[in-house]
Amino acid sequence: MGKDKHLYWVWADMLSRCRNPNHRQFNDYGGRGITVCQDWQVSFENFARDMAPRPAGMMLDRVENDGPYCPQNCRWATRKEQNSNRRNCIYVNDGAEKVTLREYCRRHRLTYRPIVKRIQDRHWPVEAALSIPLGSGKQFSCKMRKAG
Repeated sequence: MGKDKHLYWVWADMLSRCRNPNHRQFNDYGGRGITVCQDWQVSFENFARDMAPRPAGMMLDRVENDGPYCPQNCRWATRKEQNSNRRNCIYVNDGAEKVTLREYCRRHRLTYRPIVKRIQDRHWPVEAALSIPLGSGKQFSCKMRKAG
């Protein structure tokens, strides 16, 4: 197996996440309907044919997060790319481009944690969370929601 040892473990873990109810991440994968295409379930060689070589430092990622593991929906991605392709990501428009809230905050030199807290914990609309300056003392209220 040699060089393919790391690729083999990527394949084996993918199968386990999707098929083994005892896997620690099964609920996030097989438990919510994420499947592995039949061709990749048959053999490691089929997976390797479609996905080898694995670039150093890259991780297996599904382009469509709710889609299956299959050649048309899988790619090698960096940790940053993979973290931007999660179910819990908040996306916003930055001009004509759709980016994660974290990326938007980085680009505009905004502090991410208090803004995401406004959205997730306090249920502010994204526009209000981004437009009301942090530390301004301004609060979002139901009156603002009705007016907006």
